[in-house]
Amino acid sequence: MLEQLDKEYVLHTYARNYVNFKKGINATLFDEKDKDYIDFTSGIGVVSAGHGNKEVADAIYKQVQNITHISNLYAIEPQAILGEKIAKLSGMDVATFFANSGAEANEGAIKIARKYGKTKYDGKRYKVITLEHSFHGRTITTVKATGQSSFHSPNFAPYPEGFSFNSAIDDIFNSIDDETVAVMIELVQGEGGVQPFEKEAVQELAKFLKQRDILLIIDEVQTGVYRTGEFLATNLYEIQPDVITLAKGLGGGVPIGAVVTTHKDIFEPGDHGSTFGGNYLSCASANKVLDILEKYKDAGTLDETIIYFGTKLNEIYEKYQNIFTDEVGLGLMRGLRVKDSDMLKTVISNAFDEGVLVLKAGRNTLRLLPPLTISKEEVNEGFKRLDNALAKIA
Repeated sequence: MLEQLDKEYVLHTYARNYVNFKKGINATLFDEKDKDYIDFTSGIGVVSAGHGNKEVADAIYKQVQNITHISNLYAIEPQAILGEKIAKLSGMDVATFFANSGAEANEGAIKIARKYGKTKYDGKRYKVITLEHSFHGRTITTVKATGQSSFHSPNFAPYPEGFSFNSAIDDIFNSIDDETVAVMIELVQGEGGVQPFEKEAVQELAKFLKQRDILLIIDEVQTGVYRTGEFLATNLYEIQPDVITLAKGLGGGVPIGAVVTTHKDIFEPGDHGSTFGGNYLSCASANKVLDILEKYKDAGTLDETIIYFGTKLNEIYEKYQNIFTDEVGLGLMRGLRVKDSDMLKTVISNAFDEGVLVLKAGRNTLRLLPPLTISKEEVNEGFKRLDNALAKIA
């Protein structure tokens, strides 16, 4: 019934698996037949505080009993509180614009860069440089900013001008010209294969850009909100970008995006906006998510989980050298390189059959993004099921 409805009434933009999930408890999902699955995906890094989190649910329920939405024509208390929390947790002097998604957040970041180039350099600076294997969204502009030519389908051309991408950080230095206004990178490329960059290389780039007054935009849509072990991967890399974008894990499942910038006066009323962005519902959820995860971090629980998950992941990697070629990632954003893409498809399919959800990244990476609140019992059970799935191949 679900498959029939979906195929008839929903546009076919996803190659779906037609399991019908009905309930979730932390990192465990249950389908309509009450079969359980260990979720090593968290909705592609979104359900950061786990499925069915009562604290988040209560905060949402309490909020929607009063006000769900009024628009940004009026001050929104939970939005202001959330902005303050993001500033304090980031450790930087920043202000935030709230949107609904990562792509929207990256659009906002690009608009900040373009306005910076327009106002300070009379429009002579407008180009944005990104990296190969990056992913920044699916709007026309963020698709063009994405450094994977496979996303640049001629079906959606022409694309906006002023974007280019390099194969490596070292190449960026020589690609900058008098028209470059910003460089936008992920510190760990998620869709591009769970690939972290070297800390020293990123710090050198940040210093170089600062000296030339070129904005550094860090896309933390996937890495942000404690995914790599710190509130921001930016904190982990010890840099201070001009703009940081967030989304995914910030709302714990409720859509929200954020453009966080040190250029607090760059926008004027009318420069940018969003009907739904930062409304009562999304900000109430995000505030509670940050409260929960901050406590997890401060108590040492998050760090313990990261170490434990990494140990179990390494055991799988060492056991199946005939399947995997490398272990990559940071925090609870992890990956295993598979020898070829066909084998990766088999791994994901077998894992689903065994009751553990995993993801693909890039051409040949098995990606694991569990809820940050995942228990040791769920970690154990998930890797046990993954082991079973891999044993079928071995």
